[in-house]
Amino acid sequence: MTPLRIIMNGVTGRMGYRQHLLRSILAIRDDGGVGLPDGSRIQVEPILVGRSHDRLAALAAKHDVAEFHADLGTALADDSAGIYFDAQVTSERRKSILKAIAAGKHIYTEKPIAASVTEGMELADAAAGAGVIHGVVHDKLYLPGLVKLKRLVDSGFFGRILSVRGEFGYWVFEGDWQPAQRPSWNYRAQDGGGIVLDMFCHWNYVLENLFGRIESVMARAVTHIPQRWDEQGQPYDATADDAAYAIFELEGGIIAQINSSWAVRVDRDELVEFQVDGTHGSAVAGLFGCRIQPRACTPKPVWNPDVPTDHDFRTQWEQIPDNREFGNGFRSQWEQFLTDVHTGRPHPYDLMAGVRGLQLVDAGLRSSAEGVRVVMGDRR
Repeated sequence: MTPLRIIMNGVTGRMGYRQHLLRSILAIRDDGGVGLPDGSRIQVEPILVGRSHDRLAALAAKHDVAEFHADLGTALADDSAGIYFDAQVTSERRKSILKAIAAGKHIYTEKPIAASVTEGMELADAAAGAGVIHGVVHDKLYLPGLVKLKRLVDSGFFGRILSVRGEFGYWVFEGDWQPAQRPSWNYRAQDGGGIVLDMFCHWNYVLENLFGRIESVMARAVTHIPQRWDEQGQPYDATADDAAYAIFELEGGIIAQINSSWAVRVDRDELVEFQVDGTHGSAVAGLFGCRIQPRACTPKPVWNPDVPTDHDFRTQWEQIPDNREFGNGFRSQWEQFLTDVHTGRPHPYDLMAGVRGLQLVDAGLRSSAEGVRVVMGDRR
């Protein structure tokens, strides 16, 4: 079978390199491709694209990649390369994807897919008009903890779902005492930074695929750390929000509360956790684990502030076993997207899903700026 040749733009960055190139496409290549039901395999061949010829050359040599280009146009002119992938900074994404669509490439991209809803719709309309298959990274849906949580939802374990509480975040170093573990552009609004733009796109697809579409939002976005230090050790003003506190109303009357912060110290088992409470049971899911407490096993705490509690609450939950081998979430979605391209069927998490994420970003920022509850409008 002729390999699917994939133009990969932005893989010299942290996420593009670790998750998409190293742990997804190169892993698929080295394992002999994506297996199909008939026993055949989809082989892959990456083509690296970026701004630095030297960095690309070093990556290509290190990982035995035959082709790389510091010019996107050269890569797009290759008719044998059928897929374009984008992991660039958000501000560079729109124009590159439009070029790839014009060249007839299938599109797979990181999120946010653009800097605004208008730009996102431009991408979705262009892809639909060109008839190409398009997908947006929805990696968290493929993680073990959320796969287990989805299984609980589908089985009716919760009864009527009442609420979802999400906590995400960790302390990102300011950069003065020690280097920050996120790039400095994340904290500059003019460069496409901000936790609302980054994380609300995630929360939109997590909530709508597990529990239901979002009908309204009330949010407060803030910049807790106003000054940070960049990769060269120079101070700069943080103009983007580094924390957001939001309440989402979902279809079916479910209330979801999610805190997102790069200025919080972690006191939980994982960097992100969701607690789901229903009439018949509750669950707490992270990236990997998922604990449950059925109705019949719910303890009976009694409020008494004068006496220390004798409950060890964490031991009153039961861990769901893996029951299967879970792979890397990014790779799992890549395998699904590659199979969809091979078979010519639409990918379920397409550019319009990316647009809905941007609509939630807009609503969240408007809610924060105006201090109002924002009702979501028509969402395709």
